[in-house]
Amino acid sequence: MSSQIIRGVRQTEKGARIARHRQYILQVVPEANKAQIKQEAEALFQVSVVKVTTQNYDGKWRRLTGRWGRRPAWKKAFVTVAEGQKIELK
Repeated sequence: MSSQIIRGVRQTEKGARIARHRQYILQVVPEANKAQIKQEAEALFQVSVVKVTTQNYDGKWRRLTGRWGRRPAWKKAFVTVAEGQKIELK
């Protein structure tokens, strides 16, 4: 998968549950907006995207070798595809 916006499809238990309703969870770059996510998902997966909702996550503070550091912030996108279409997960 070579994309500047979409980093990957998140395969979780919740993702498997909502896939029955034509929704998929994508991890995207934090700077991306909904229109960019929709355009990139349609081009990358050859599906028609109906709706995109997003959630922002701050990086968590973690301790490593005696020092505190912060994991990078990331964004989760819930993408709903048109009736009868699906994103093939590997």
